[in-house]
Amino acid sequence: MNKSLLGALLATSALAFGPAALAQAPAALPSQPSSGLMALSLSQAVHFAVQNKSSLQATRLAEQTAAARVGEIKAQGLPQLNVGANVADNFKLQKSLVDFGALAGPVLKGTTLTQADINKAQGGNPITLAPTYGDPVSVPPQPFAFGLQYAGNTSASFSQQIFDGSYLIGLKAAKVYTDLAKKQTQQAEIDVVEQVSKAYYSTLVARSRLALLARNVQRLDTVLYQTNQTFKAGFAEKLDVDRLRVQRNNLVVEQQKAQRLTELSVALLKFQMGLPQSQPVQLTDSLGAAVVDAGTLRRNLGAASFGTGGGATGLSSLPAAPTSAGQGTTGPPTPGINNGQPSQANAVFNYNNRIEFSTLQTQQALAGLDLRNRQAGAYPRLALTAAYGFSGSAKTASDLFAFRGPTSTNSAGQLNQNWFGFGNVGLALNIPVFDGFRRRYQVQQARIAQQTIEKGFETLRQSIDLQDAQSRATLVNALDVLDNQKANLDLAADVARVTRIKFNAGVGSNLEVITAETSLREAQTNYYSAIYDVLVAKVDRDKATGELYTQAK
Repeated sequence: MNKSLLGALLATSALAFGPAALAQAPAALPSQPSSGLMALSLSQAVHFAVQNKSSLQATRLAEQTAAARVGEIKAQGLPQLNVGANVADNFKLQKSLVDFGALAGPVLKGTTLTQADINKAQGGNPITLAPTYGDPVSVPPQPFAFGLQYAGNTSASFSQQIFDGSYLIGLKAAKVYTDLAKKQTQQAEIDVVEQVSKAYYSTLVARSRLALLARNVQRLDTVLYQTNQTFKAGFAEKLDVDRLRVQRNNLVVEQQKAQRLTELSVALLKFQMGLPQSQPVQLTDSLGAAVVDAGTLRRNLGAASFGTGGGATGLSSLPAAPTSAGQGTTGPPTPGINNGQPSQANAVFNYNNRIEFSTLQTQQALAGLDLRNRQAGAYPRLALTAAYGFSGSAKTASDLFAFRGPTSTNSAGQLNQNWFGFGNVGLALNIPVFDGFRRRYQVQQARIAQQTIEKGFETLRQSIDLQDAQSRATLVNALDVLDNQKANLDLAADVARVTRIKFNAGVGSNLEVITAETSLREAQTNYYSAIYDVLVAKVDRDKATGELYTQAK
């Protein structure tokens, strides 16, 4: 492989960090959407997106392009055979000056016969004639045209590379380049898995919240009906009924907004999957099944629960009394305090789990091969060459295409061949001697590029460490918020229940019911928002640790 092709490989590899599609999904899906309702679990949605999203298909086309380029590189080491032919009309033949005087020699003056020579010849005896020459004639060089007006040539040439250091290195780089293309495809697949997972979770939360709002409207309608009947009986004021109607109107508007947001979430999911917007879908996973096990997550993260430090057990009823400063202990820290240093923080992070790190390693291997390729430019190149063909000429075009061979004769029996064969075989050796220090500077550039990639490893490690710490902190915070919002929801639901009982018993006011219902809806909204934050934080955490792609498979 020559330097330009290896350079093209390196240029392509620098475009993106980026192997095959995901393994078989748990349930089969059609490769193309059908006209009917499509039931989708999260794993099915991810599998469909990986197989059908247009951006991933374009990435796989780039992978095929890389494979074709590798084939192009390998073809340089195979025999090269070319066949060519040409016909020319030399309507004005090129002339050259020829010194005919040098070819002619001195001028012949003649031969003198004596009587003795005549008598000897008559007697049948041989005689020797002695011609006489004059001085050479001085003639200036004359123009002379070589060849005939019409000429043709046809030949076949063959070459086989015997030794080329750059080509041998190129064969090694071809496999590395193919691996790089596969890793870039895997990087794109990881991004799609992340996007589809977040969109799926967003749709689950939106639909669950929409269903909850529908139940809230139904419950408020019941309270409104009972209050209206009480008003008609003269035991309630019209103001109580109007307050509930205002509350219901606000709740219906909120329900309508949630309906539109749910439709938007479904549209986003279809877009991330590569589905047409006209394709109806039904999500088969439930939000309860999607919610992660907070206790297991905390144990994996080495984090204490928000309230008790004993896992996802919820908040304690009341906080314990604080100890005074003078009664502090010298023992280990309180279990409920994380101190920012989980046990996993002391473990060695496996950077190879991150596709970006593996891709950079592949780029480093390509940079090393490029350096060796530049250095191999000083090696000799040896090739086997051969050629065989025919050339002909004639005064007319028709005579040129008569193709007369070595056995052809004219009417007088004279040879009149107009096409003649030729052939050769040999070795071509090219030894670089001096190129004006061009190769020296190319080697310097390759070494600097290699050092740049080595510096990039340290930057990438720091970035991965930061993402690991950030994703862990975000997930722990989201779990704490979820615990808190779950406790708030339970308290708000209990307050609303007790307030409705008091109102129905006639010992509570309508204003208390409205306030309790408002607090309950706010707690529900915060709870579902916390669920979504935990799910998204879990996806980000899996991506940061390099486990998202494995889990999707």
